Amino acid sequence: MEFPQQQKPAGEGKIVYPPGVKEITDKISNDEVVKRLKMVVKTYMDMDQDSEEEKQQYLSLALHLASEFFLRNPNKDVRLLVACCLADIFRIYAPEAPYTSHDKLKDIFLFITRQLKGLEDTKSPQFNRYFYLLENLAWVKSYNICFELEDCNEIFIQLFKTLFSVINNSHNQKVQMHMMDLMSSIIMEGDGVTQELLDTILINLIPAHKNLNKQAYDLAKTLLKRTVQTIETCIANFFNQVLVMGKSSVSDLSEHVFDLIQELFAIDPMLLTSVMPQLEFKLKSNDGEERLAVVRLLAKLFGAKDSELASQNRPLWQCFLGRFNDIHVPVRLECVKFASHCLMNHPDLARDLTEYLKVRSHDPEEAIRHDVIVTIINAGKKDLNLVNDQLLGFVRERTLDKRWRVRKEAMMGLAQLYKKYCLHHEAGKESAQKISWIKDKLLHIYYQNSIDDKLLVEKIFAQYMVPHSLDTEEKMKCLYYLYACLDTNAVKALNEMWKCQNMLRGLVKELLDLHKLPVSESNNTAMFGKLMSIAKNLPDAGKAQDFMKKFNQVLGEDEKLRVQLEMLISPTCSCKQAEICVREITRKLTFPKQPTNPFLEMVKFLLERIAPVHIDSEAISALVKLLNKSIEGTADDDEEGVTPDTAIRSGLELLKVLSFTHPTAFHSAETYESLLQCLKMEDDKVAEAAIQIFRNTGQKIETELQQIRSTLIPILHQKAKRGTPHQAKQAVHCIHAIFNNKEVQLAQIFEPLSRSLNADVPEQLITPLVSLGHISMLAPDQFASPMKSIVANFIVKDLLMNDRSVGNKNGKLWTTDEEVSPEVLAKVQAIKLLVRWLLGMKNNQSKSANSTLRLLSAMLVSEGDLTEQKKISKSDMSRLRLAAGGAIMKLAQEPCYHDIITPEQFQLCGLVINDECYQVRQIFAQKLHLALVKLLLPLEYLAVFALCAKDPVKERRAHARQCLLKNISVRREYIKQNPLAQEKLVSLLPEYVVPYMIHLLAHDPDFTKPHEYEQLKDIKECLWFMLEVLMTKNENNSHAFLRKMVENIKQTKDAQCPDDAKANEKLYIVCDVALFVIANKSTACHLDSPKDPVLPSKFFLIQDKQDFKNDKEYLLADMRQMLLTGKPKPAPVLGAVNKPLTVPGRRIFTKTTPASDTASNTSTNSSPLSSSTINKNSNSNAATEASESRAQENNENPVIKIDEVKKDEPSLNMTPDAGTEASPVKRRGRPPKTAAAPVAAEKEGAAAPTGGGAGRGRKRAADSNSSAESITIKMSKQQSQNDEGTKRQIDLQSRGPFVSREKEKVRMREPGEETGRAVGTVVVLLGSEGETEIELESSPEGVICDRKDKERYSLTQGQTSCAAMANRNSQGDTKSTRRRVLFGRQGENNSGEKAGGLAVKRKPVKVKSRL
Repeated sequence: MEFPQQQKPAGEGKIVYPPGVKEITDKISNDEVVKRLKMVVKTYMDMDQDSEEEKQQYLSLALHLASEFFLRNPNKDVRLLVACCLADIFRIYAPEAPYTSHDKLKDIFLFITRQLKGLEDTKSPQFNRYFYLLENLAWVKSYNICFELEDCNEIFIQLFKTLFSVINNSHNQKVQMHMMDLMSSIIMEGDGVTQELLDTILINLIPAHKNLNKQAYDLAKTLLKRTVQTIETCIANFFNQVLVMGKSSVSDLSEHVFDLIQELFAIDPMLLTSVMPQLEFKLKSNDGEERLAVVRLLAKLFGAKDSELASQNRPLWQCFLGRFNDIHVPVRLECVKFASHCLMNHPDLARDLTEYLKVRSHDPEEAIRHDVIVTIINAGKKDLNLVNDQLLGFVRERTLDKRWRVRKEAMMGLAQLYKKYCLHHEAGKESAQKISWIKDKLLHIYYQNSIDDKLLVEKIFAQYMVPHSLDTEEKMKCLYYLYACLDTNAVKALNEMWKCQNMLRGLVKELLDLHKLPVSESNNTAMFGKLMSIAKNLPDAGKAQDFMKKFNQVLGEDEKLRVQLEMLISPTCSCKQAEICVREITRKLTFPKQPTNPFLEMVKFLLERIAPVHIDSEAISALVKLLNKSIEGTADDDEEGVTPDTAIRSGLELLKVLSFTHPTAFHSAETYESLLQCLKMEDDKVAEAAIQIFRNTGQKIETELQQIRSTLIPILHQKAKRGTPHQAKQAVHCIHAIFNNKEVQLAQIFEPLSRSLNADVPEQLITPLVSLGHISMLAPDQFASPMKSIVANFIVKDLLMNDRSVGNKNGKLWTTDEEVSPEVLAKVQAIKLLVRWLLGMKNNQSKSANSTLRLLSAMLVSEGDLTEQKKISKSDMSRLRLAAGGAIMKLAQEPCYHDIITPEQFQLCGLVINDECYQVRQIFAQKLHLALVKLLLPLEYLAVFALCAKDPVKERRAHARQCLLKNISVRREYIKQNPLAQEKLVSLLPEYVVPYMIHLLAHDPDFTKPHEYEQLKDIKECLWFMLEVLMTKNENNSHAFLRKMVENIKQTKDAQCPDDAKANEKLYIVCDVALFVIANKSTACHLDSPKDPVLPSKFFLIQDKQDFKNDKEYLLADMRQMLLTGKPKPAPVLGAVNKPLTVPGRRIFTKTTPASDTASNTSTNSSPLSSSTINKNSNSNAATEASESRAQENNENPVIKIDEVKKDEPSLNMTPDAGTEASPVKRRGRPPKTAAAPVAAEKEGAAAPTGGGAGRGRKRAADSNSSAESITIKMSKQQSQNDEGTKRQIDLQSRGPFVSREKEKVRMREPGEETGRAVGTVVVLLGSEGETEIELESSPEGVICDRKDKERYSLTQGQTSCAAMANRNSQGDTKSTRRRVLFGRQGENNSGEKAGGLAVKRKPVKVKSRL
C-alpha cells in the first residue's frame, strides 16, 4: 500500500490534547506522565474511524506519541500506555497510517512488539491493558501495514518469537485466539513465509522445545493447521533444499528435519503433500545411517493409529517395505520393530507385512529373528485376530532356531498365547481352536537334544499349560482334557517328561542314600557317578558338575537340608508340601546374598525338575473322579472338545503313565473301585490300561484291601483266558506282581489253558498261547517242565510244522493285522511262546535252545514257509520271517543263549534287515535299535546295521544311520560314566564292531564274485556306512586302532570255515577294502595303535605268527582306482555320432531346450550310456522319488510309523526270462533290488505284476507287459538326454561352490535352512541360523557380500549352469559318493537328503532276485 502524505494538523506546530489533559513533556514526573497518558488512552479508545474531526484534531498528538521520548521511555507503564495509544491510532486511522516514514513505522511496530512481552504475567495489575493491546492489534490486523516495509520480516520474526515465548498455561482461550489471529493474518495475507519466520514457528515442534513449553507447541500446531494452504509450499521448499539438495545451511533446523516431518504429519498430513516423494528418494540413500533415520521416521508415520499414509501413498509404502531387505542390519531391525505397531494399529496391512516378516524370520542376525517373534507375539497378545496363521507359523518355525535366545522367545510367546486364549478362553472357542496346535508343538520340542529346550518345556507345562498354582480340581481338569486333546507324539513327549523327572528323583534318592553310608573310597566314587548323572540333566553340563559337587558338599554338612530334600522326593510328598520344601531349601542356600547367584540358580533348576508340583494322592483322586464322570456321562467332555469315549480312553492312559511315576498316589479304595469299573467296560484298550495300573500300583491290595482283591482275581483270570492278547499278558503279569499265592493263581490259569489247546481252531489259540508263554517266563521253576511237552507235541509238531489253511494269494508282501490269517497269528504267538519259555529257564541243559534256534533258522531259510507246501501267502511269510528274526534277536539278549548262537544263525538273523518286505525291514531295524540302545544285545548285532547301506529306500538308510549314531553315542557315554566299564571294553567299545561287520560282509550271500567291481563297490558302501560314523572323531587315536584291527584280521582264518580257501580269500578281500576306506578317509590311521585289538575267537581263528603271515594285497591297483573314482563308462557309437535313437513309427525329436530347463535321468558325471545300461538309469529317478516319499525318522529315537507299517506290499516274485543267465542259488532273507515302481507299489500295498530275469544285477521291470516298442522309446528318450548330458558334465567329487541362477534371481543356500520368498531382484544369503533377502534395485551398496563372501560365491557361467543341471539330475549313479557339496563345504549325508544346494542321491542297489 502507498503511504499518504501526512496531513497538516489544525494550528500548525501546536499539539492538541484531549480536554483535561495537560501537555506531556519530559519536564514532568513519570507519575504525572502516566496519569495524563491514561486520559489520552481513554480518548483514543472512545474514538472510532468515523470521527473525522477528532481524527484531524488529534493528528499532531498521534505524531507526538511516536516520538523518541515515548518509544524509548524507561518507564514500562508509560511504554504500555503509549503502545495502547498507538494501537488505537492504527485502528482509528486505518487503512491509512498517520506515519509516513518507513523507519518510524518499523520503530513503532518493534516498540509495540516489545510491549507484548507483558502478556506473560497474567497476574500483573496491567495485564488487562496488555490484553487490550493484543486484542486491538489482532482485530485491526495492524501488522499488515508492515508488508510494504522492506525489512518487515524482522518485525514479524520478533512478533512471532515474542508470542511463542510469552504464551503459557495461565492464558485463557481468548488470549490464544488473538495470538492466533494476529499470526495467521500475517502468514495468510503476506506474499510468502521466509525461512527465518518458518523456523520461528517450526522450532516449537522440536521435541526439546515441545517439552519445555507445551502451550507454544499447541499454538504452533493450531497456527499450522489454520494456514496449511499457504504455508505448505514454504514447508515443501524447506524440506526440498535440505533433503534433496543437501543444503543443511539454509536453516538451523536442518538436523531436525525428521522430527519435524513426524510432528507436521501428526498435525496435518496435507502439510507434507510435496515432501513425501522426497522421503522415497532418501530411502535409497547410500548412507546407511541416513536410511535408518528415514526408516525410523516412516515407521512412526505409517504406524500411527489413525494414519492413512500407506493407502494414500502406495509407492512410498512399497519403497518402505523394501527396507525390510536392507543391507544395513539396524535398518532391518527397525523395520521389524515397526511391524508390531503396524499390526496392532493397521490390521489391514498385515497381508503386506507377512511376506517380509517371513524373510526376516530367517534373517542371519539373531536379534532380527528374535524381534520378529516379539512383534508377532505382542500383536497376538493384544488381539489374536491381528495375526494370521502364516505369522504364527513363523513363530512356530523359530521354535527350532539354532540360537537359544530365539527358540526361548518363540516357545514362551506361544505359551503365553495358549494360556490366554486356550486356558482362560479370553476370546472364545474360535480363537482357541485357531491356536490349538500350540500345545502339541510345544511338547514336540521335548524331543530336541538340548537340555535347555527340555527344561523350558517342563517350565512351560508347569506354568502355562497346566498351571501348578491352580487348585487341585481345576488343575487336574486342565490336565485331563489336555491329555485327551494331544496328538500321539505330544503324548509320548509328555510321558517322556514325567519319566525323566521320575528318573532324576531316583538319582537324587540314590545320592541321599549314599550319604547315609559310612565314608569310603567306593562310596565317594559312587557319589561322583550319581552327581555326573544328575549334572547331565541340567543346563551347561560343565558348570552343572561343579555346582552339583558343591551342592553335594552342602548336603553332607547340613542334615536339615538333607531332610528337606528327602521329603521333597518322597513318594508321599504332596504338591503343597513340595512348594514348602523348595522354598526352605532355596532359603538355606541364599546366603550370602549376591546380586546373581549361579549356584542357587542351578539348584533351582534341579528342584524344579524333581518337585512333584502336579501329581499327589489328592490329584489322582481328582483324576479318577473326572474319569467316573466321563463313564457316567455327566462330565463336560463335549464342551472341552472331546468325545466321552476319547476322554475315558485317554484318561485311563494318563492314569497308566502316572502309575509308573507315582504308584503310591493310587493306593486308595476309591481309586481301585473306579478301575474295577473300567475293567468291566467293553473297550479293550480301557480294560488293558486298567489292568496295567493294577499291576503297577497294587502291591498292597492283598494286605490292605481284601474286598478289592476278591473282586479283582476272577476278572484277571477271565482276561488271562479269554481276553485280548494284550489283556492276557497284563493280567498274568498283574497276578504275578500283586499276589502272594501267585503260583496257585497262575496254575489255575495254566492247567485249563494247556488242556484246551486245539490247532484246528486257531482263532481261539492266540490268547492262550500268550498267557502260557508269559506264565512259563514268570514262573519257570513251576511250569518249565510241563511246557516242554506242550512245546514238543503241540507247538512244534502240531502248529508250526503244519499248514492247515491256504493263504490269500493276492501277491502282497504285507497286509494289515486284520487281514493276517488266524493260523499265522497263532504261529507268531507260538514262536514268541518258545522264546518266553527259554527266557524263563535261562539255561540250555535240555538242549531245547539249540532245537529252537535250528527251527527258527529253518524258518528263515525257507523264507517263512517252514513246510514248503506253498500254502502260505507272501504276506504271511513276511510275518513269520519277522517273528523268527526277532526271536533269535530276543534269545541273543540272554548270555547263555547268545553263546550257542552259531555265526550262520547270526548271519541269517542279520539278513532280515535286508528282507524284501519293507515293513519287515522297518520293524526289525526298530527292534534291533531298541535292544542295542538299552545295551541288551551283544555288540556284534550292531554290525547288522552295515547291511542297511544296501536298502533301496532312502528313509531306511537314514533311519539306520541315526540308529548307529545313537547307539555309538550311548556306548561311549556309558564307558565315560562307568569306570568299571573299562574292564569290558571288548563288549562295549563301538570300534569293536568292525570285526563282526567284516565277517558278516564276507559271508554276505551277494558276495559271490570277490573280484567283480559292482560287488566290491557294495562291500565298500557297507563298510563306509559304519566306518563313517565311527571315524567322525579320532578319539584316542581310534583310526590307527581300526587299521590295526583290520590288519590283525588278515593274519587270522575264518573260524566259520577255516579250511575253505575261497571263504578266507573273501574275508581278506573285505579286509583290504576296509583298509582302503580307512586310509582314504583318515590321515592319522598310519600312526601307532594305542592298544592291541582283541578279536572274537568265535569268528576268527588266530594263527601262529611264525607259521602264518598274510602280506598279500588282494585288492588290485586298478580296482582301488575304480573304487575311488568309479568305473569308467566308454562312450558308445551312438554317443560318438551324436544322433538320437530312432523308433519305428515315432517322429524323431531332438531336444533343444537350455541346460537349465532340461530334466535328465543320466548321471551328471557320465558319458552317454550304452543300451545295456539305459534300463538301469531310466528307473533311478522314479526309485529315488519313491524312496523319498517315506516319513522322516526321529533323530533321537527312531520310531515305527504304524500307519506305514500296516500298508500293503505287492508280491515281488521274479520269473527268469528266456534270454537271461541261469538262476543262482536261492537267496534267503534279502530283498531284491527293485526298480522304483515296485518299491513304491510295495509301500502302498498295491499288487504289481513282476517280470525280468533273476540274473545278478537285473532289476525288476515296472511292468512285465511292456512291449519292445515301449522299451525302445525309453531308450531313445534316454539317449537324447544323454547326448545333452555330455555337454553338461560335472565332477561331483571335486566341484566347489554352487550357485544356481534363474533369470534375475540369485539364490545361495546353506544346509538346514528354508528360503524366503524373493521380492524383486534379490540376493538370498543363508547364514547358519537364518537368511536374508536383499533387494538389489534399492540397495545402493549392491550385493551385501563382503570381499570374502564374493570370492567364496563367485562362479563362472559354466559352473552355474552345471549346478542348476546337477540339482535336477542328482538321482544319477552317484551311490559311492554320498556327499553334499555346498559353497565349497562338504558334509556327509548317507541318506542323500536334500541339503539346500546340490543333494547327491543314492539310487537303489542291485541284488539277486528271489525265485
